[in-house]
Amino acid sequence: MTGRPLAALLDVDGTLVDTNYLHTVCWFEALRQAGHRVAMTDVHHTIGMGSGRLLDRLLGEDRDRDADEAVSAAHKTLYATWFERLPVVEGAQELVRTLAGRGWRVVLATSAQGSELTALRKAIGADDAITAATSADDVEASKPAPDPVRQALEQAGTEPGRALFLGDTVWDVHAARKAGVDCVALLSGGIARAELEEAGAVAVYRDPADLLARLDDSPFGRLENA
Repeated sequence: MTGRPLAALLDVDGTLVDTNYLHTVCWFEALRQAGHRVAMTDVHHTIGMGSGRLLDRLLGEDRDRDADEAVSAAHKTLYATWFERLPVVEGAQELVRTLAGRGWRVVLATSAQGSELTALRKAIGADDAITAATSADDVEASKPAPDPVRQALEQAGTEPGRALFLGDTVWDVHAARKAGVDCVALLSGGIARAELEEAGAVAVYRDPADLLARLDDSPFGRLENA
């Protein structure tokens, strides 16, 4: 191993803040307002992607894209009503602070944008332990493309072998693997263990609190001692 720092690259929605189902309902309603009937289970399984990729998957790439901006704007407006009451996943703040205290550079890697990311960071309440954050505004392609993970690695000043990604969707796992980073997954986003493992997650935990309780025996603890 090199002397480069260890980096914990953390997804936010569904991983640190319990928002996946809020996003599902808001996207469902935004699509309904635009005249699209989409099953909520299908919407839920796209959460974690950027808006463009999400709409590609739900409506098809051959759709009329002129309405995309209005649908995305409706989702943002609906979701913004939750900004002051975003629920943190159990153990999220403690995990962030513990990793930072053990010498990890903590970098958030999210598909959120602008004021949304600000609200998420406020909900987590551990800004002093976070080294940096990369958002949809900072990359050309969103998850499952590796761009957010590669950007987070650059911000952490380290290499793939000295980092772990923590996420809650198969899109997180795919993005991390494409960037050469192992992904630890959580069940807090509502995706089944089997799906996460099939995508390539190296370990799966219930939520941040569960991971924190078993941190020494987790991939994080093993990388510290490698």
